[in-house]
Amino acid sequence: MTGIDNKKIGLILSGGGARAAYQVGVLKAIHKILPKEAKNPYDIIAGTSAGAINGVALASYAENHRIGIRHLERIWTSFSPELIYRTDFKGVVSALARLTRTTLIGRKYKHDRVSLLDNSPLRTLLSKVIHFDNIQKAIDNGALHAMCVTGSGLDSGESVSFFQGHYSIVNWQRHRRIGYRSRIGIDHLMASSAIPMIFPSVKINQEYYADGAVRQLAPISPALHLGAEKILVIGVSGEAHKRKEKVQITGYPTPAKVMGHMLNAAFLDSMETDVERLQRINRTVDRIPESVRKKHGMELKPIELLEINPSESMDEIAGRHVQELPRVIRLALGGSGNTSRNGSGILSYLLFSSGFCKDLIALGYKDGLARQDEIERFFSNHMAEKGTANEKSA
Repeated sequence: MTGIDNKKIGLILSGGGARAAYQVGVLKAIHKILPKEAKNPYDIIAGTSAGAINGVALASYAENHRIGIRHLERIWTSFSPELIYRTDFKGVVSALARLTRTTLIGRKYKHDRVSLLDNSPLRTLLSKVIHFDNIQKAIDNGALHAMCVTGSGLDSGESVSFFQGHYSIVNWQRHRRIGYRSRIGIDHLMASSAIPMIFPSVKINQEYYADGAVRQLAPISPALHLGAEKILVIGVSGEAHKRKEKVQITGYPTPAKVMGHMLNAAFLDSMETDVERLQRINRTVDRIPESVRKKHGMELKPIELLEINPSESMDEIAGRHVQELPRVIRLALGGSGNTSRNGSGILSYLLFSSGFCKDLIALGYKDGLARQDEIERFFSNHMAEKGTANEKSA
């Protein structure tokens, strides 16, 4: 069928801890909008932090996309904090003790894994629910072109995108950004989701890595290096592109408030900035005639972009579910975080509870369906497949 857009589509799943449940709702809505016969619509999947977990899970089901979406939703709706990190009193106190001991006597305990929380339960969970071997099978069979997981090197200071994909893709290197061919496994996911000081860093090869959102100045870049020509970004910022109203200061910021601010800076700001940068480049390229670009050897072309962000504040949603966080964790955070204004920013990252995740999935599903016309235009090749199927049946 002529006129079908066959550009490679890249899916960008940003980080954000428990906020990433929202992405599952959007993916579910897209699946609902596309025809049932459609194959995996994402040629390239790039994920960071919790978004990397979603991305790898989705990639492992690239040959059966419908089952993959249901599998993701089933995982998130059955979540509870103790499946992600230790919530028992002994586990929390032990983690805090290691952190304090290493801070005070670092030389003696330099090999301790230090963090506010012990996320060893997450490693156990991921090893059970993600079939890593299926990723290469999907690539070999053409159901997936490539996928990558990004981590932040603590020694080198580089943002490293570990990718697994088609043999034609080569490693790349930019200023503090590199792409490195790897066989994606559990360590890559644990490293990419290792929120600094909250979850422990993970050693891959000869370096320790922390959450990929840290120092990731260009979150869209890895997908472009892997060959994406159209980009779908599913963000987790309910305040994207909106200026917040000033509130009256009632006291010194709580530790949870400060940590929430730092997490927002790491997870949200760089993605919003990169999206804005891509939009500005697209406008510039559109003003330069194609003939002029060819004449002067300009390897520039507009990248179609579709960005979907939460229509509601995730902090406020988290504030409604604060009691679902284990009491010992609330105490570890200094007792703050009881409302959206005094600390639920950090709660929205750590609140891996069924109620909160279900609300975010429902919000993502609603927001996705509200963008149906844009989604259909973006996935025009898959909608064209639907038209062809209808013609044959007639």
